[in-house]
Amino acid sequence: MTVLWYLLWFAVAVSLLVTVHEFGHFWVARRLGLKVLRFSVGFGKPLLARRGRDGVEYWLCPIPLGGYVKMLDEREGPVPPEDLPRSFTRQHPLRRVLVLLAGPGANFLFALVVLAAMFWASGVTRWRPIVGRVEPGSIAARAGLQPGERILTVNGTSVDSQSQVRMRLLEVMSGSGKADLTVRADGQTRPIALDVSNPEARRKLTGPAGPLAGLGLHFAGPTLPPVLGRVLPGGPAARAGLAAGDRIVAVDGRPMKDFEAVVRAISPNPGKTLAITYSRGGVERTVQVSVASVTAQGAQIGRIEAEAPATLHYPPNLVRHDRLGPLAALGAASGRIWTLTVLQGRLLWRMMLGRVSIKNLGGPLTIAQEAGQSASAGAGSFLGFLVLISLEIGFLNLLPIPLLDGGQVVFQLVEWVKGAPLSERAQIIGQQVGIALLIVLMGVALFNDIARQFG
Repeated sequence: MTVLWYLLWFAVAVSLLVTVHEFGHFWVARRLGLKVLRFSVGFGKPLLARRGRDGVEYWLCPIPLGGYVKMLDEREGPVPPEDLPRSFTRQHPLRRVLVLLAGPGANFLFALVVLAAMFWASGVTRWRPIVGRVEPGSIAARAGLQPGERILTVNGTSVDSQSQVRMRLLEVMSGSGKADLTVRADGQTRPIALDVSNPEARRKLTGPAGPLAGLGLHFAGPTLPPVLGRVLPGGPAARAGLAAGDRIVAVDGRPMKDFEAVVRAISPNPGKTLAITYSRGGVERTVQVSVASVTAQGAQIGRIEAEAPATLHYPPNLVRHDRLGPLAALGAASGRIWTLTVLQGRLLWRMMLGRVSIKNLGGPLTIAQEAGQSASAGAGSFLGFLVLISLEIGFLNLLPIPLLDGGQVVFQLVEWVKGAPLSERAQIIGQQVGIALLIVLMGVALFNDIARQFG
């Protein structure tokens, strides 16, 4: 059931975002007067096909890994003389560039609209970057970081949330490895210097799990009793007989003082069987639980599919929630999208330079798993997942790889500057290089997927 659930939401997510992308090409092409022959979502023999009153064929195909908009093009066959002005090849190169950029642009616009709507409806919650636990002997401990200190700046840039600290540290560790922090506690402000000089150590800190755990830094969170909230039907906890309200006493004989301790005991053990002692109605029992292996932020972790208690009370000093009007929500969403896109570009470039772990590349298996997990967590989580994937699709399609929109944009700009199309030989070589690059990227991503599945 879990696999089918993942596949279902993978198909929903990819089909939706491909439709958004291709609709961008379609809409701009039609506005510019080009003749569109077909709008296809998916690949393969069409499951559904109809011709609209506008003369366009609309296809829904069974392989939800892409799609396309087919425009009138003299390179693909004879074109009636009366339709030549509407052919793609007869357009000025800059008009063709507009059509090509419209696909990625639609993905960015979709992400902006959805994120702004989420911010407007629910507001923005910021988890303040207050240090909770520092691993003994870790890089953070050697630098002198103490529990209870709030991080104010990273290399001179103000940070007011845990996510901002994560992004800043990820960027630093993919670069120089030197992070100068300003922290405050009890009204006193002081500097902290994190320095990771070894390139291989820095590369490990840029892996899917992020830099915090490798630095030995854990943010503060609410102290929760080790009591189970909702237990997901069919999950490891439910199969072992655990239920909501059970107090976890021990995991493999180790006493559990709070819910975070339970998570720390289970997370490092994907695929293993743990002895969990729990208390129900004053009676203690021990059951064997087969821990599931799931992907979170690109890394394999263990889960028993049981949540924390639903009523969480966060201390006022730990969380800040702001309600936003429509314009403020749009501004906040624009800033978040810009930050994520710039960071994505820097990390990809540094990955090509060998300074960022290639384990961050995820393929269809990882995307399917994250789609299913986010859908299980609720509508808000799934919409957030769609925002991130839409940004990735938009960004990747802007890369100057000939088979992608960005590569085709380069061809059109060269033709505009040169005053004539590239030679057929040059275009063929470009296509071959593009195919080779995509095969390498897909191969690495698929290898990472398989490696994650098998730990």
